[in-house]
Formats: sequence, C-alpha cells, structure tokens
Amino acid sequence: HRDIKPQNIMVLRDGTIKVMDFGIAKFAREDGKTGTDKAIGTVHYISPEQARGGATDAKSDLYSVGVMLYEMLTGAKPFDTDNPVSIAVMHMQAKVPLPSSIRPDIQIGLEEIILKAMEKDPADRYQSAREMMDDLQTFKEDPDGVFGYYPELFEGEEQPVDIFNEDENQNRDLTPEEELPAPEEEYYEDDQQYYEDDQQYYEDEQQYYDEPQYGTPVLAADEDDEEYEEETKSLFVPILSAVIIVVIVVAGVLFTTLIWNMLKGNTSNNNDIEFKMPSLIGMDYNEANLRFGDQIVINIISSEYSDYAKDKIFDQDINPNDPVAKGDTVNVKVSLGAKKVQLPDVREWDFETAKSTILGLNLYVDKRNAYSDEIEAGRVISTDPEGPKELEPGTYVRVTVSLGENKITVPVPNFINMKWDAAKTAADGLKLTLAKKEVDDESEEGTILNQNVAVGEEVSEGTVIELTVSSGKKKDTQVRVSFNIPVNASGLFHIVLYDGGVPKAIGGSFNPEYAAGVTFLNVDGTDVVDLVAMLVNEDTGAEAKIGVYRVDFDSKSVQELSGDIDGAFEAVGGIKGAAPAPQQTEAPATTPPPVVTEAPAPIVTEAPAPVVTEAPNPFAIP
Repeated sequence: HRDIKPQNIMVLRDGTIKVMDFGIAKFAREDGKTGTDKAIGTVHYISPEQARGGATDAKSDLYSVGVMLYEMLTGAKPFDTDNPVSIAVMHMQAKVPLPSSIRPDIQIGLEEIILKAMEKDPADRYQSAREMMDDLQTFKEDPDGVFGYYPELFEGEEQPVDIFNEDENQNRDLTPEEELPAPEEEYYEDDQQYYEDDQQYYEDEQQYYDEPQYGTPVLAADEDDEEYEEETKSLFVPILSAVIIVVIVVAGVLFTTLIWNMLKGNTSNNNDIEFKMPSLIGMDYNEANLRFGDQIVINIISSEYSDYAKDKIFDQDINPNDPVAKGDTVNVKVSLGAKKVQLPDVREWDFETAKSTILGLNLYVDKRNAYSDEIEAGRVISTDPEGPKELEPGTYVRVTVSLGENKITVPVPNFINMKWDAAKTAADGLKLTLAKKEVDDESEEGTILNQNVAVGEEVSEGTVIELTVSSGKKKDTQVRVSFNIPVNASGLFHIVLYDGGVPKAIGGSFNPEYAAGVTFLNVDGTDVVDLVAMLVNEDTGAEAKIGVYRVDFDSKSVQELSGDIDGAFEAVGGIKGAAPAPQQTEAPATTPPPVVTEAPAPIVTEAPAPVVTEAPNPFAIP
C-alpha cells in the first residue's frame, strides 16, 4: 500500500475495516517496481526505507501500522516537528520514544509490539502481518506477559545485570571517569551529521514533492525552513569536528572496556556472574533458544494442551527477574496448542442461538449481514469456515446473517386509459412486469380499462401487475328469442338460429308435450341482425324453416319478419295424426292406378320437399 495512515482507513457501520486509496501502490505498479528513487508517502507514518526512496514491501506497511498504534495509545505521534524533512530524517535515524514515557500505564508486552513494528531495519520487524497478529492475540490472552524483545523495558534499578544487554554489561565495571556519554547527547551529536547528509537528498527531491502525485503528500518547505537550513549548514564544520572527537573518545572507551573485560574473563569464572531471568512465557520454544540459549539452558519437561498456541512456552520454573547464573537450567512446559472443538453446521439457525453456541465453544464470532431471498431475516446464511469442522479455540468464525429479501419498492403508476405499448415502457422503467387480460369493449383496441393494483401502492421490483385491455370489439349483448309451439305437436325437437348460413345459437332439446306451449333460446351479438330459425326433428333428422327474426341487441328486442311455426312442425312430421290420415283414406281405392300414382305422391313429392327443395334456401330472407 505504501501510505498506511488513519486517513486511509475506514470503519464501516458493521465493524468491517477497509483500507482505501491505493494511489501510491498503483503508481509503483505502473512504474514497474516496488521501490523508487522518490520518497513517496505521508511523512508522519512513513517507514525509514520508504523515506530514503528505497525498496518497500509489506514490512513497510507494518512500520506504518506501528506508528498508528503508537498514536492511538499515546495520543501523540512518535516524531513530530514543523519541518516534514526533519520528521523523515527522524524516522530514519532517531530512536523511538518509549510509549510508556507518555502513558505509563501501557503494558510492557504491548509496548514491545509497537517497538518491534517500528524497528529501523525491516529485518528486525515483524516479517508478516500474521506474526504481529499472533503477538497481539497472545497479549490479549495475557496482558501482563512480556515477549522479551526488549529486556531493558522490565529491568529494575538495583536488580542483577541482564545478560541480554551487552552494552550495559560492558559499562558495568567502568569507573565514573570512564563512563560513556549520555545516550541523548550521543544521539544528537551523531545525528547532526546524518541530518546534514540527508538534507541534500531531500533538497534534490524537493521538486518531486512540489509536483502533485495521486495519494502523495506534498512536502514544501517555507521560508523559515530555508533559513533554518542555511543556519544548519553554516554550523557544519564545527559540528563535524565535534562528532569526530566524540567518535574517537567513544572508540577509545570501548576499546579500553573490551580489554578490561577480557582480562577479567581470564581471572574469574563467568558462571558466577548473576543475571536477571527473562520471561519466556508466550515465546516460541525455538525462538527462546535462539535468543537466550547461549546464556541459559532451556529444558522441556513436558508438552501439554493449553490456551497458548502450539510450541509456545506457557510455564517456567524460574520466575522472571529472579537471579540466575550463566549456564543455569530453566525447566519449561511447551504447549501442544488448544484442544480442538467441533463447530456445528449452524446454517438457517437463529443468529442469537448460533452466536451463543459458537461462543460457548471458546470461538469468536465475526458477524456480517447480507440480503437473501431464501433465508428468513435474522437467520444464518453461512459461516466461514463452514461447519461441521474441528477448530482451535480462539478461532474467528465469520457468520453471515440474512437481512431478508432485498425489497426495493416502487409506487404503482396509473395505467388506466394508457395504450398497452406505452404502459409496457413505463413498467419496464420501474422494473415491474405486466400481464394482459383482453376483453371486448367499444374503446379503441389496446386501451387499458383497469388494473388489479391500486395507483400509488408500494410494491417490490418484479411485481406482476394485471391490466385489462380492450380488444376494440363491441361487447356482445344477450337476447332471448321465444317460439309458440302448436298444441298438437309431438316428438323431440330443437331450434337453430342462423346468421348468413352460420349457426348463431342452438337451442336445447324439447318435447312439446312438456314445454307448456312455448320454447326459447338465447343468442349473443351486437348491433341489429336478421336471423333464420330452423326446426329440427331429432327423431328423423328432418328440418323445416320456421321464419326470419330481426334481433336488435342494443335495445334487446326481437321482430318476426316472416314465420310459420305450425307449417314447420307439420313439414317435419311433428303434428300428431297429420301424416297418417291421408294414407288411410286413399288406400281402399278400387282402381289400382290411383293407388300407384296417388300413394307415392305424398312420399316422393310432398315428403322430400322440405329436405331436398326447401332446405338449400331456408336462410333466404324475404
């Protein structure tokens, strides 16, 4: 990222932390390398290597995180002056003021984490964010524990000398006349030359800082800074001379001390020297051996399950700060890690139930919210990691909880009297779906007559709205057409109404003996239509025209234009006794010819007449 600072970190309402503004990282990628010859970054949080324009990596970001943690805990920045160039030089050269010097109640372990993250040399810092997270987690579990990165933080004034502070051991037997200069004086004397050397670098790069860069602060020196630089340069020669003298004196003192210690080593037993026992609790066993194995013997007496991470030391038989001699043995217990617990599958569980279950397993819950069309609001959509699964206690489980459907509502517009195509366009813009129900109506075809959802009602996107649309056809009206039946009619019949030779209505079967002298049928239509009524004998299939009827569907009235229903019944053989009477009187004739000629006449000429001759033109309207 290369520009980690509070202004580039955002905390969302659900507690999620986001890192923003990757402008410098993007610039570096486009430049084709992770390091540039330009010092890019925000000066208060910049790492030493980044301030020099050197190569940067993830450890540069961890330095910036250390600065932020320092500021969050103390309320002050570790390096802060009015001159941005001076701040950058301090990041490169100055010793970090102890956070406890500003806020004494800061625990030693937390102070060690900050100082390790802010080491000048990237190799001495945390090598990954995971390493730093592990130490923070260890601190949370044991706030009073120490890591032993900086033993001087827990040294006492009158305690035995710490074997892990070589500089202090070297000065231990010096006389007052041989004491080294105070650290603060040495720092400011030595650092003056560093400042002079680096000043030219920042002056050379000033033009770059004056040019606006995406995600890059502009370091601009004002007139007071220029006067300060001129004054500093004028003191260069005398300061350099003083620095050289101090270096010579320090070298002489160190040489004298070295010879003195060597002589002492030949005449005394180093094993008799007492030191303070460091705290090994929370340290990795291999790391403890690497750091302290030359002075003490670290012996594992058991490996057990504990709340500490695997291979971490969780017990020692010599208390921290107790006196020990070089070569002494300290017995320790090393953790096998925590016993794993079984995370169940809590999908579709109520969140509160799932939360209490997970916390009861000594796991942590990281809640996230998401919309779901399938999972009810307040219930678990998923977990990461997914259950069932064995986890170490202290593991974070991300639980995603449903907020219910993503209900984006829209007001329903007034579609009535709109044309279908226009309504479809309006509905698409609101992400609504239309359904068409077409009915006959006098309105223009495609006109919307009604809608099944009230105007202004809030509905979800995708809701189906049913619209009643006109077909443009006039709506049919039903009219009843009645027929009087002859009293002497007998048989089974039905009536058909034709419109231009096409059946318009077909009545039901009726028997005149049970029809109470009248029958009728209903016909649907519009405007005024002339219909032809035909009588059908269902026993013989014979048909006969009843007449022509004018039906006015608007006024629901019927007018008989022509008609002979009695003749129609007689024509189809529907009158009782009408057909047999002539046959009984004609049959006894003495002369055979009349019988032969007269008898066929009713059969051939009269009977077929309604079927063969009259049937083809029953619909002719007189």
